[in-house]
Amino acid sequence: MQKTVKMAQCALSAAMIAVCAWVTVPAAVPFTLQSLGVYLALLLFGGKYGTATVATYLLLGAVGLPVFAGGGGGIGVLCGVTGGYLWGFLLAAVVFWVWHPKSQRGCAAALAVGQMLCYLLGTVWFSLLTGDRFGVALVACVLPFLLPDMFKTALALWLAPRIKKAAKL
Repeated sequence: MQKTVKMAQCALSAAMIAVCAWVTVPAAVPFTLQSLGVYLALLLFGGKYGTATVATYLLLGAVGLPVFAGGGGGIGVLCGVTGGYLWGFLLAAVVFWVWHPKSQRGCAAALAVGQMLCYLLGTVWFSLLTGDRFGVALVACVLPFLLPDMFKTALALWLAPRIKKAAKL
């Protein structure tokens, strides 16, 4: 029974990430709430099931469901210029799983390290596919998102214990 509940939670959380990916916040460079969904899945269900959630989300997108930002889906998105950032979510989830943080401070550190690795993988991927120098890609693809991503991390750290308490997770 417990395993079935965990699988259902992963499926619902993958859907939550998809909904977060569709929510675009207008700014000079618009951003989505996709990473907020990833962070919440990790904080709510831990590394193992949080990673399973992210993998499920990527699998749903890979088979063509419109779960990625802008309603995108398909293997082409995962192999496209921003695909490295999507794969970076999985890398960040694995880091969280391996880190296995027990405290709020540990969770914050694990999320921050995971986000930095996501930035690194995504930016290298972007650079290789576009031919842009790494520094140019970093300025275009990471700098505009630093503050919003810090805010989303803080929001996830604040929301997760409240959701756990309310949902009795």
